[in-house]
Amino acid sequence: MEFERPLIDLEAKVDELRRLDLADNPDLAHEIDELAAQIEQLRHDTYQHLSPWDRVQISRHPERPKTQHYVEQLFDDVIEIHGDRAFGDDEAIFAGLGTIGGRKVAILGHRKGTNTKENIRRNFGSPHPEGFRKAMRVMDLADKFGLPIVSFLDTAGAAPGLEDEERGQAWAIAESLAKLSAVRVPVVCVGIGEGGSGGALAIGFGDRIMMLENSYYSVISPEMCAQILYKDTKQAEPAASCLKMTAEDLVGLGIVDEVLPEPEGGAHRAPAEVFAAVGPAIERALDALAGTAPDALVAARYERLRAVGVFGDIAGE
Repeated sequence: MEFERPLIDLEAKVDELRRLDLADNPDLAHEIDELAAQIEQLRHDTYQHLSPWDRVQISRHPERPKTQHYVEQLFDDVIEIHGDRAFGDDEAIFAGLGTIGGRKVAILGHRKGTNTKENIRRNFGSPHPEGFRKAMRVMDLADKFGLPIVSFLDTAGAAPGLEDEERGQAWAIAESLAKLSAVRVPVVCVGIGEGGSGGALAIGFGDRIMMLENSYYSVISPEMCAQILYKDTKQAEPAASCLKMTAEDLVGLGIVDEVLPEPEGGAHRAPAEVFAAVGPAIERALDALAGTAPDALVAARYERLRAVGVFGDIAGE
């Protein structure tokens, strides 16, 4: 990642020095050890002071755990559901049923690939309308059989192509959000990477919303925001700071409930640690919501959704 470049360069130089024969030069060996210690301190300082743009880069790391990895690691008895019964099966959305902690749940998630071929098939995690319609099939099943919904968010946004719009992309997103708002079962959302625009919101609003430390959730990507504000996508870094898109920012705004810490450097550095934190967090959220009456769930979710954002009345000024 761009912000790690100084660290990588220094580590390469130390590795090069360590390959020298230092048997006759103990002073140089000592200096290399001191340099290595300084690099370790620099690494710690770097990850303790990440900017919003740094976190966006971490959220997009190709080795970061993806929805399918969380499904594999955290759920048992998983049955994937395919297709929207209208057009086709969109691999950019995972939809299925499973169990976690012995509790039956419905599972949704944006699904990116782990290599180029998978990413092409899954449109790099940007769903088509049929993906959202597949998600709505699972929402209906969850509502009918009283299954809580667990949703994983990781998309730069919905597919914006002409054919997507011709197949009703905007309509599908709106319908999905409306259905998710009205289901009479608990909904727990986990931001695991990118959370861009309506594509994330369509399956990404619920009774409990938690985000990994280096994930983001925003109305627009930093690059597109920079294009609109500055006519220059190279201004994405200042745009990211303005958008208040990090997990910490969103907890402060009352949109997100909990930040889940990541290993130093990001979730890709130690995925097992992340799975070990996310699984119990989901179970805690489901336990807390389990006794809530359906009417109360829907009413609280509605009020929560309506409270997002700030507006004023300028009439009469």
